[in-house]
Amino acid sequence: MTSAEVKGAEGQRRRLVAIKVLHTAIWAFFAGCIVALPAAAWLERFRLATVLTAVILMECCVLAVNRWRCPLTDLVEKYTADRTPDFDIYLPLWLARHNKTVFGALFILGELIVLERWFWAR
Repeated sequence: MTSAEVKGAEGQRRRLVAIKVLHTAIWAFFAGCIVALPAAAWLERFRLATVLTAVILMECCVLAVNRWRCPLTDLVEKYTADRTPDFDIYLPLWLARHNKTVFGALFILGELIVLERWFWAR
C-alpha cells in the first residue's frame, strides 16, 4: 500500500467512526426520550410528556420515510462492507438487532402509562 492509500484508508476509518459515534449519540437521545416518557407521566408532567411524544414521533416519521432505516445507516454503508446489525452504531449486537422492537414496545408502554396517569390526574 502506498502512503496515499494508507492515508485514504485511515480517513475512511475516521469518517466511519465519527458517523457511528454520531449515530450512537442520536440513538441515546431518542432512547432517553422514550425512557423519560413514563417518568414524566409518573410525575404528572404532561406537557413534558407531550413534547417527548412529539420528538419521538418526529423520529418515527424520519424512519418511516427512509424505509424504517436511519439515514445515517445509508451513509455508513459507503465506508464499510460490514452488514451485521451493529455495523452502523456502537450498541451490543443483540440490542442493535432488536432495537426497534424493544424501544417500540417501551414507547407504547410509556404512552399507555401517560394516558393512565393523565386520566386519573383529571
